[in-house]
Amino acid sequence: MSAYILGLDLGTTSVKAVLLETVSRTVVASQSLPTSSDIIDQSGKKAKEQDTGRIIDTVNRCIGLLPRDKLQHVSSIGLSGQMHGVLFWKAKRGCNWSKRDLFTARDTSQLITWQDGRCSSNFLSSLPNPDSHLSVATGFGCATIFWYMRNRPEFLEDFTVAGTIQDYVVSMLCGLDGCVMTPQNAASWGYFNTSTNQWNTDILKGAGFPLGLLPQCVPSGGWAGQTCSDWHGIPAGTPVGAALGDFQCSVYSCMSARTDAVLNISTSAQLTFALPADFKPPDSPQPASSISYVPYFEDSYLAVAASLNGGNVLATFVEMLTSWMKELGAEMSDSCLYEKLINCALNQETSELSVSPTLLGERHDPLCLGQVTNISPTNLSLGHVTRALCRGVLHNITSMMPAERLQQAGVCRIVGSGSAIARNEVLRQEVEKVFPQPVVYGQNVDSSVGVAMVLCDLMREAYIIK
Repeated sequence: MSAYILGLDLGTTSVKAVLLETVSRTVVASQSLPTSSDIIDQSGKKAKEQDTGRIIDTVNRCIGLLPRDKLQHVSSIGLSGQMHGVLFWKAKRGCNWSKRDLFTARDTSQLITWQDGRCSSNFLSSLPNPDSHLSVATGFGCATIFWYMRNRPEFLEDFTVAGTIQDYVVSMLCGLDGCVMTPQNAASWGYFNTSTNQWNTDILKGAGFPLGLLPQCVPSGGWAGQTCSDWHGIPAGTPVGAALGDFQCSVYSCMSARTDAVLNISTSAQLTFALPADFKPPDSPQPASSISYVPYFEDSYLAVAASLNGGNVLATFVEMLTSWMKELGAEMSDSCLYEKLINCALNQETSELSVSPTLLGERHDPLCLGQVTNISPTNLSLGHVTRALCRGVLHNITSMMPAERLQQAGVCRIVGSGSAIARNEVLRQEVEKVFPQPVVYGQNVDSSVGVAMVLCDLMREAYIIK
């Protein structure tokens, strides 16, 4: 009887699940469902939150669509998910297990996502300097906790544990009292030194930070524990990996050689390549740099240009048009409109219109917002605008990591991945125009496949948290 690994990715817009056959490493089943969990901010404070209960309901529905006869032979479970964000819960009360071998969320906060914009530049400048090579930005877990400390301290009093959304699911599956977190997710929170794999506890303590909310750090590629109950037919006692970053897992699924660079465009966008094994990051943050160095596996690093503006920009454009059409008395579904926009752009091979799509700013330049220039009466068609918008998304990410930098690093090939690239032929055309290197395309379910591949390839040494 074959054994399988369950890979699960909790993304910003969807949940993806995949069953990987352990010996052949082939995908035997996969599912993807939208979470539809965004909470509209009524406060005007740039909050970006998602409904935790809806996310977990989507997890249950997604896994419930996988073949149960194969789930009964799952030998290990791996999770990845959106980084930077933070979720709070009460120890031993974070979920309810039902008799139908699934759990639902209980006594948790909403998920404050990586897109949260409540930490202004002035607020961030008031925080202590981290002992880390990585800067702290709005949407980072520790920055968000600082914001609650100063603006809503009573909120924090309701919870005893914090982690990313994927860390929460791991904790519930394993019945952990606290939270375990890999360096991949810890680095995305800020105030974490990747050279020592330690939180900046002295710095945080001096600032009055609630140290009890910091997760316990465990290796990337290690085990967090074992399932405390049957789960969708997966037997109790099944090993569960400590949750990994969705970015690292998406890279792992499609970077087949160290001379590859990976371009991932989903909700956001990243362009990355692997650094030499002996690379050591700088001693202090470089906030004005558009390139960061993030932990990967086995003490190695990736150089990454991480843009806040990717598929979300295209989604915002679709939402804008949908809103305009409703005001004009016309209605069309988002999916139908998206398809028509792509077709219009495919019929418009070039456009002199120039779109700078930085609607959300960038972490290294938060005040750099979007612009449209070179407008004329002849380039206002939907084809022109859509083509220029797709080109703008690509030019923005390549301005953060220029082609010269890739060539200096010995990059010989670009691997494109992510849902936005998979669904948008116009984006793929623009990718092939902007890079001198050949371009190939990876998998759409990249993060869920990647975390399952990690279990196949890296988790040879058991590291069970007692």
